[in-house]
Amino acid sequence: MLEKVETKNKPQKKEGGTKRKGPAGVQEEGAESRTKKGHHDEHEGGDDGAKKHLDAPSVGYFRRVGERLAEAFEEDEERVMFVENVLTEVKGQAAMVAMDRTGSVTLQRLLPLASPKQVGEVLAWLGGASGSEFKTVSCDRCGGHVVESALRQMARWCTDSPKKESSDITEEEDDCGILEAQVLSLSQVVRDNTEEFIKDMHGTHVVRTLLHVLAGCLGPPRTQCPPPGSKHWSAVPQMTDFEVPTSFWYELKSLTESMMNNVNVSVTDAAASAVFQTMLTVCHRKRPKLCKKILTAVIEYLTTRSAAPGVSPLLVFLKDQAASRLIEVLLQLAHKALLRDLYKNHLKGQLVNLALHPIANFTIQRFIAASAKYIMFSRVFDELVQGIEAILAAGHMGVVVQLAEGCAENGEKQAEMMQCLLDAFHCAEPGSRHTSCLPLFMSLLTYEVYYHSDTEEGGIQTEVPLKSICYHGSCLVQALAKFKERSLLLNSLRSLTPADLLTLAANSAGSHVLQVLITTSSDKGRGKILRRLEGQYVQMACSRLGSRVLEAVWNSASVSQRQSIAQELVACEPQLRSDQFARHTWAKFALSHFVNRRAQWQELQTGQSKKRKMFNDILD
Repeated sequence: MLEKVETKNKPQKKEGGTKRKGPAGVQEEGAESRTKKGHHDEHEGGDDGAKKHLDAPSVGYFRRVGERLAEAFEEDEERVMFVENVLTEVKGQAAMVAMDRTGSVTLQRLLPLASPKQVGEVLAWLGGASGSEFKTVSCDRCGGHVVESALRQMARWCTDSPKKESSDITEEEDDCGILEAQVLSLSQVVRDNTEEFIKDMHGTHVVRTLLHVLAGCLGPPRTQCPPPGSKHWSAVPQMTDFEVPTSFWYELKSLTESMMNNVNVSVTDAAASAVFQTMLTVCHRKRPKLCKKILTAVIEYLTTRSAAPGVSPLLVFLKDQAASRLIEVLLQLAHKALLRDLYKNHLKGQLVNLALHPIANFTIQRFIAASAKYIMFSRVFDELVQGIEAILAAGHMGVVVQLAEGCAENGEKQAEMMQCLLDAFHCAEPGSRHTSCLPLFMSLLTYEVYYHSDTEEGGIQTEVPLKSICYHGSCLVQALAKFKERSLLLNSLRSLTPADLLTLAANSAGSHVLQVLITTSSDKGRGKILRRLEGQYVQMACSRLGSRVLEAVWNSASVSQRQSIAQELVACEPQLRSDQFARHTWAKFALSHFVNRRAQWQELQTGQSKKRKMFNDILD
């Protein structure tokens, strides 16, 4: 049946029969035997319920299809014919293909090329006549990916060219209607088997994708998400909104109601907790009223469970791995009244103890961030600051950093936060120690440890090189740099030796500190720091991180400051032009113009400076 749409290759005679053709460019010699074997396999294992598998010829066929899909199609007609032919082979054994590793990967590549009608048909094949097979396929390690891929194609609803004849639009709506019906059918199966789906490690991903699709917003597919810690990883994935049929709005409400009947599972099971987090996130984005209703219901459940006398049940959940992650999302999305109620009735007087807990401290960080927008932040700060040294000793720097970020956002308690840190790092008294605060904050070491001083006065050793800069220390200083009063940090920075400043610029954590302190300073304050950096610009330009700092400094510098930097750099032209990092600096700073056409360079820099000032005035 595939031969009739074959256009590029004619059937070739072969002893013993005709070589059967698959889609254009994919030849299959054993199609007939494959079909028979596949049919035979369907009967095998039928009595004992064993999982059915594709036979070897079928696996080979879908592997070749996958290889062909990795190549581009020259014409749309060829692509359409290819997809149609492959789906003809899939029909009748869709579940087996989806649950096979090779077949699963091939279908995931094929579905984005298929029409909405074809995607709907694939879902219909996977679900069976009544949709009862959806559960088996969705909870399979390979099949679940195929169902997710099919669901994601719903984002193509009404995304084709708007200039169409009315008859074409009607036909397209009918085609999309098939896909719509199958998505609703899958959702019905999920509603009927909610607990099994949300607790299954594979089914949970299908439910989360289903929630996104019903709400009308999608993030990147799992296969395209970089792992946490990688260069391009983002804690908040970017989502794309799209139109959905009206039926999805009602179905989303029904599905969330079904989920709320299993809220007890969400606080004990990590997979189910992730589903509830997704439900809250997408509803907050697309259905705020529904989200508010869900938030209230979940909080009511968490705060009304039985617990020890006089102890809020919420405190127990805060210390649980699965429940605490759900509560973090609740806090991020909670409105003012809900946050105030949580603090007043459950968290007040317990914040320090929770901040010291290995699990609950992460939830407290979210609570600090959420409360920073409101007046209640002052009370939260006053309670937490009492245990700041204990929190530092426990190594829960995320709490301290978030407290500083909260002060920067709220605008209150900034002086108290700075004084508290000076006390905690033992550089408050005598006043001569203030100039050492920046190295101490960045390394998270007390004065005595950093300078190896055990005397009360412990004279500052200015020749001690900057060392032990750590990630959280860098984050802390970057938060403090947003304070209204930053003179202590800037005085400490100006007290560092030029060698220390170069060490900062070339350090992955320290470079961010140096950049933010210089670029956010006034022209006068920036000039004082730049004078300390004189003689270091060439080495900065030849450093991977230092060159980025230098570029940021250049963009914020005045014309006279740029001229001083350029004067030093052009003296080492051969070195800069030959260095892999500095050569970009040479080009971006237009240093060739500085050498050969000084007047034009001056005019260019003056124009850029005026534009930057005008832009900053607009932002202010």
